Amino acid sequence: MTHTNPDILLQVRDLRISFRLDRKTSVEAVKGVSFDVPRNSTVALVGESGSGKSVSSLAVMGLLPVDTTIIHPGSSARFDGRELFDLPLAQRRALCGKDIAMIFQEPMSSLNPVFTVGFQVGEVLRRHMGMNRRQARARTLELLDEVGIPDPLVKIDAYPSQMSGGQQQRVMIAMAIACEPKLLIADEPTTALDVTIQKQIMELIASLQKKHQMAVLFITHDLGLVGEIADRVIVMRHGEVREEGAAAQVFAAPRDAYTRALLHCRPKLDQRPLRLPVIDDYLGGRFLPDEQLPQRTRGSAPGDEPVLVVKNLAKSFFVADGLFRKREFKAVKDVSFTLARGKTLGVVGESGSGKTTVGLSLLRLHRATGGSALFDGRDILAMPDREYQAYKRRIQIIFQNPYASLNPRFTVGQILLEPMRIHRIGANDAERIGMAHELLKRVGLPEQAFQRYPHEFSGGQRQRIAIARCLTMKPEILVCDESVSALDVSVQAQVLNLLQDLQDEFGMSYIFISHDLSVVKYIADQVMVMHHGSVVEMADSDELYRNPQHAYTRSLLAAIPRGA
Repeated sequence: MTHTNPDILLQVRDLRISFRLDRKTSVEAVKGVSFDVPRNSTVALVGESGSGKSVSSLAVMGLLPVDTTIIHPGSSARFDGRELFDLPLAQRRALCGKDIAMIFQEPMSSLNPVFTVGFQVGEVLRRHMGMNRRQARARTLELLDEVGIPDPLVKIDAYPSQMSGGQQQRVMIAMAIACEPKLLIADEPTTALDVTIQKQIMELIASLQKKHQMAVLFITHDLGLVGEIADRVIVMRHGEVREEGAAAQVFAAPRDAYTRALLHCRPKLDQRPLRLPVIDDYLGGRFLPDEQLPQRTRGSAPGDEPVLVVKNLAKSFFVADGLFRKREFKAVKDVSFTLARGKTLGVVGESGSGKTTVGLSLLRLHRATGGSALFDGRDILAMPDREYQAYKRRIQIIFQNPYASLNPRFTVGQILLEPMRIHRIGANDAERIGMAHELLKRVGLPEQAFQRYPHEFSGGQRQRIAIARCLTMKPEILVCDESVSALDVSVQAQVLNLLQDLQDEFGMSYIFISHDLSVVKYIADQVMVMHHGSVVEMADSDELYRNPQHAYTRSLLAAIPRGA
């Protein structure tokens, strides 16, 4: 009989998980992982994509696909003294949802779009707590209020699409705590959220953990984030535990080179190295201490040559308001700025601030309702479509989601050749293929990638393909719309280094849109802060971070996670 420490709520031992690729081939994703989650504590499971952290938590929840998953003999996950892998399916389902609950990474894909949020929270209560509809609705209102949803009486009958990302995530948390679970698993619950909403969600989870005396298993790729919430940290890589210890100890004196690399890859507010260190630098011993890294200077100068002058840009959307009326929503209001050649303008703000709408309007993917954008003295917003065709090459965009922005039916070669053919770049296909191979090399991808499809690449590699596609046009202006927000910190560092190299070599100008203020501080010369469609502050990067003038800017900076 296995002895169980009564202070340990979840005990995972020698967990080994493989996935079948076909009848003869399988790949081992988790390789003998062991860890404990004590009662009434917060344990952080940290690692990059592919480290096995989410797979381990899904195994605990019993949510891995049965037909392709192999949980090897000897693997153990004991919850409150019960072996989860031995439980019958009915008992496992009763346990997971009531005593063990999970918050998933993407609330919009986890919430059912055709049911109201009140129905979905109430369903948990009816299924696991035996409440009738009236009791479930009353308890749902209490839960929505507890997680900070404004106007619960109104929002209980709202659909997920009628709520912001932060509110959707709060609904997911309400569903998770509805049955007052003993263990809450939070799988990357703040990855896609703004820095202020991220801070609110972190504080909410921490307060709920104390109020309900829960244990929390917090899964993330960002070590800086968990320093503010976790009691213990477990660092994983390639399906193995690389380091484990008290959060304060791991942050103060990490023992493993990989842990040190994760801590140092993320841009710091007080430093701007010439190149961000990456994982391989640390694991290969090719790194310098922070104080010895060559630094890069940023900022604007009076002699900077303007490449784009935007004046009084406005964009409104019109939504139905009754049968015959339309209501105007002003997404962008009177935005003006000057982008210098070879420099980077960072655009920051929360979701709904209008920062992405500015970028899409400049590319005429949205039709601006006012203002001008002078590119080489010509207003690209007012010129006819035929005349604008020549300017499409010169201003390009890297979208946020590399999984959605690449055609899955095209090979990488077709993705790169198509824009060159449309814009008649290169004398013939042979010359274009040569240019495409050179671009792949330039963004750090092998020549063999030319024949492969997007699904065969990681997220970071797909973003490199998207960058290579933009470079086929040899643009002068590149709009980066949250282009590194979904990437692991090490891959993020690689992409930021690549963007900097390309700017140094080709003199491109960037409009860098992001809610990650640490990244913007690193890459931007000037920063424009947007709130509710308006510019509330603009200044050189160092000056804005050192001496913010607007209260909203100060609130954004105060929300940046600074680790332990």
